[in-house]
Amino acid sequence: MPPLRPDLSREATAWAEQRLLIGIDEVGRGPLAGPVVAAAIAFPVSHRAVRGVRDSKTLAAKRRETLAPALCSRAVAWAAGAASVIEIDRLNIRVATALAMRRALERLLGTMAPAPVVVLIDGLPMPELGHPHQALVDGDALCYSVAAAGIVAKTIRDRLMCRLATRYPAFAWQTNMGYGTAAHIEAIGRCGPTRHHRRSFAPVSQLQLLG
Repeated sequence: MPPLRPDLSREATAWAEQRLLIGIDEVGRGPLAGPVVAAAIAFPVSHRAVRGVRDSKTLAAKRRETLAPALCSRAVAWAAGAASVIEIDRLNIRVATALAMRRALERLLGTMAPAPVVVLIDGLPMPELGHPHQALVDGDALCYSVAAAGIVAKTIRDRLMCRLATRYPAFAWQTNMGYGTAAHIEAIGRCGPTRHHRRSFAPVSQLQLLG
């Protein structure tokens, strides 16, 4: 079965109602290290799709690096938000994800002229977002704006993890982006966790106990 291709049908519905659609997606729920990052993006009425927009997880890093600036340059507005490792450990990853999304959304709204909008997030509804919204499971595979937000968020987070990797080379974050690969987990056991590791995540907390 061929992969799904996100389209502009939901944006077209919003435009027909004289509203802009704001797509929101996050990256980084699962890693053992680093923040969770979200992006929000809105495109102008009758926007012509940038070729190649897909679920960010299906795209090569080089392709995302090309698409992200092209999408941002064509948007009415876009913004990113993050929740730190400290916030993830204190709040839990679900609430921290909603916090990152809220920060992205509020920054985007702060840069736009007042206009009627519909907010669409990837996944299930999140009351913690604090704004009226719709939710779409597999939104990054179905909705163009949500997919675009995912590409922007993943590009930002990957760049951050690559920068952190130069300071903590033992963990190879430039290749695993903080996810729990065997080599990453082995490095935590050998070197101990850094201040960028999520102490509330089981592999990290268990290795701390063993240490």
